[in-house]
Amino acid sequence: MSSSDDDMPIRKGRMNGVKSQDHIPNNVDRALDREMPSNSDINPGVSVRMGPVEEEMEVDEPHSGAHTNGKRKARASLSNGKSYKEASASEEEDDIPLSKRRKTSKPKPASDSELSDDKPMARKTHAKKPPKVTAAQIGESSDSDTPLTAKLAKEKKQIEKAAEKTAKAIRAEEKNDDDAPLVKKKKPAASAKKASNGVKDESDDDVPLSRKAPPAKKAKGKAEPSAPAKKGKGKAVKAETEQDEDAEAEEEEYRWWEDPSKGDGTKKWTTLQHSGVVFPPPYEPLPKHVKMRYNGVPVSLHPDAEEVAGFYGSMLNSTHNVENPTFNKNFFGDFKEILDKTGHAKDKDGKTVKITSFEKCDFKPIFEYYDAQREAKKALPAAEKKGIKAAKDEAEAPYMYCMWDGRKQKVGNFRVEPPGLFRGRGEHPKTGKVKKRVPPEQITINIGKEATVPQPPEGHRWKEVKHDQEGTWLAMWQENINGAYKYVMLAANSDIKGQSDYKKFEKARELKKHIDRIRKDYNKDLRSGVMADRQRATAVYLIDRFALRAGNEKGEDEADTVGCCSLKFEHVTLKPPNTVIFDFLGKDSIRFYNEFEVDPQVFKNLKIFKKEPKKDGDEIFDRLTTATLNKHLSSYMPGLTAKVFRTYNASFTMSQLLQEMHSKGTIPEKVKDYNDANRKVAILCNHKRTVAAGHAGQIEKMQEKINGIRYQQWRMRQMMIDLDPKIKKKKGAEFFERPEDLDDEWVKQHQESLVTQEREKIRKKFEKENEKRVADSEKEMKSKELEERMEVADELEKKFKKENKTGKVEAEGKGITIEKLEANIEKLTERIEAQKLQLEDKDNNKEVALGTSKINYIDPRLTVVFSKKFNVPIERFFSKTLREKFDWAIKSVDENWKF
Repeated sequence: MSSSDDDMPIRKGRMNGVKSQDHIPNNVDRALDREMPSNSDINPGVSVRMGPVEEEMEVDEPHSGAHTNGKRKARASLSNGKSYKEASASEEEDDIPLSKRRKTSKPKPASDSELSDDKPMARKTHAKKPPKVTAAQIGESSDSDTPLTAKLAKEKKQIEKAAEKTAKAIRAEEKNDDDAPLVKKKKPAASAKKASNGVKDESDDDVPLSRKAPPAKKAKGKAEPSAPAKKGKGKAVKAETEQDEDAEAEEEEYRWWEDPSKGDGTKKWTTLQHSGVVFPPPYEPLPKHVKMRYNGVPVSLHPDAEEVAGFYGSMLNSTHNVENPTFNKNFFGDFKEILDKTGHAKDKDGKTVKITSFEKCDFKPIFEYYDAQREAKKALPAAEKKGIKAAKDEAEAPYMYCMWDGRKQKVGNFRVEPPGLFRGRGEHPKTGKVKKRVPPEQITINIGKEATVPQPPEGHRWKEVKHDQEGTWLAMWQENINGAYKYVMLAANSDIKGQSDYKKFEKARELKKHIDRIRKDYNKDLRSGVMADRQRATAVYLIDRFALRAGNEKGEDEADTVGCCSLKFEHVTLKPPNTVIFDFLGKDSIRFYNEFEVDPQVFKNLKIFKKEPKKDGDEIFDRLTTATLNKHLSSYMPGLTAKVFRTYNASFTMSQLLQEMHSKGTIPEKVKDYNDANRKVAILCNHKRTVAAGHAGQIEKMQEKINGIRYQQWRMRQMMIDLDPKIKKKKGAEFFERPEDLDDEWVKQHQESLVTQEREKIRKKFEKENEKRVADSEKEMKSKELEERMEVADELEKKFKKENKTGKVEAEGKGITIEKLEANIEKLTERIEAQKLQLEDKDNNKEVALGTSKINYIDPRLTVVFSKKFNVPIERFFSKTLREKFDWAIKSVDENWKF
């Protein structure tokens, strides 16, 4: 056994499976080398496709254990629809899939004897081919002769070369700094001074956190020397005073990111005071006339059982769950346990009715009751809704903030989860199980020693009160489904959460100094004779190149989710010459299906790791665990784990793209440029998603909005004819024709929707004014006033009917002229172009997880750099919540900052 195996924990179930041999004989390597075809067109490093497979292909024999029934639906190819910018491309070429255009030589089929080491092989399967990534998805022209996968692989190689060059430059610079005499190392005082807005000097960008000195703090009570104010300049003095006040306000703000030493120790706080948690309201029994039916007979249940029946009954409209056999089985199993404890049900005569069959249970009366309640809540007047919300906010106000080291910090999830049915994500095996109500007796409070401990609800007590200064949690409890611990933490925009994000991205920045050595070493170890070393190198290759998660240990009662280190025989299919197909349940039980072109050596290694007598259920990386992998990675850099690679690769790639970018044009065009770069990062780093269920509807709405603007333009052109009939001859009849796709039927439907929208607008305004009158203790307006206001919509309806009948559109508006109409038409053209950009952008993004890349993996400071460099408001990239979360990033860099 190799040394790397000695301290490796045995994974659960490992001893029952087949384990790889300690060393790989040279003759095995040589035999596989002869099998591997030489192909100069191989471009490893980019996902070929994602989703279920659809065509005949030569692959490993399918395995019964593979997850082929994942919830992810097959998606139509994105290349089927052209964007408005692709209209000039050849239709014949667009109809040909990208993979069909590739000019790669077909590998010569291997003989049966050559394939004897990896039986069974070469069975044809009929599966659904997933969509290719189109050129439009990354904002490039689709008419290039170069296959997209080859283009992206080439770009990825260039980025990796840049990464190698960067790493060597950083180490060389640090070596020069270390070798330089102390007198030369000392920088002039002026250069050490930071800008007041927290922007770092560019020369400081690549210095590790541990070597950066915190900024000097201004001594209290000492004013900095300044030029004397000139007398007699009242306005100037006032302006200076306002600036001083603004500067003082800025000074009081806690800019923790300028002090890298903050948060490095284990002690997270000195004083902590908070109000505890908010519990869900107690269960309110159903009215006596609302009963579950069993075998057609209404039955009464104990309140505990009735509450659980209500969990299921209230969600009958969620077909995704109630039509899931696993969900129903788990629910009914837990329901029967509660029924056994509470004595089952009673009929109208008080006789016991034992509930044993799920199929005989009818929850419809419960659903109808809760559905009616939901509708009644929706129908409440806006003023009443506001009142309810205000009362709730007032009751929860004490829990929303805590005092952390004397600073007011927002608390995140201070509400204890209400009881209900566990849903999970993907194909979770415990979906449908009952989430029990959490009492105070299960909750541990974390608070300062000198602080006042919050009072639990009357008649209850806390499980425990701790003073854990190393913890950043305020309260915790263990839920009953997976036995996981739930924590009440600070909000995303708090200092502590911000520091956590900051450290994560700084850790990724630190990795750029070591990435070349790591890649050089794992490429060397891909050919190691020691099985453990070769498995580790192959795993790091997959994690680095394809953003696979490392994967953690799983118990028998947990979801069968896996990552790279825990991949099993059936999760990996090998397709010659160098394509690897992954199919498994990943994080949150979401199916991961992807095809990757890999380095020939990696393909060969996976064949060795799958070599007989291994079969379904046996682990591929049987001499590797997440713990040993991370231990190895930490030898390059303290704290380096497999997940840092995802952050590093996304951020470094985006950084390289930004340096080469020259964004011009309107704000929407610049936003699209950013999204194109983000999309490229998501594709290169394999951050993908399924098409959202409502995507087609959203695209249709956006197209309808564009069509509505086009209709406006047409009406304005008709108004021009009304003002000057001769203009039709001057500009040509074609200019005034209605677009063919906006036919009579579409026009009629659109006009009806415009009238409906106008009526809704009038009604809402009327209700809002009435609410204001009530709030101001004034008399409400009568319904007659609303009827009079609706006359505007009635007039609009009459006008449309007249236009349809006569075929003429009368000019409207005060002082309307041909020139004004032409100017308005031009403005509408600009709106159409902006809307088309947004539509194209949204459609291109449907299979790429831009949000995941932008929020979790791309350093937010890079988005800020783009915003400042190209003068695009940061609001176009970050919502209010994200602006609060990334406040440190927005305030700490300028357009010259580099990752």
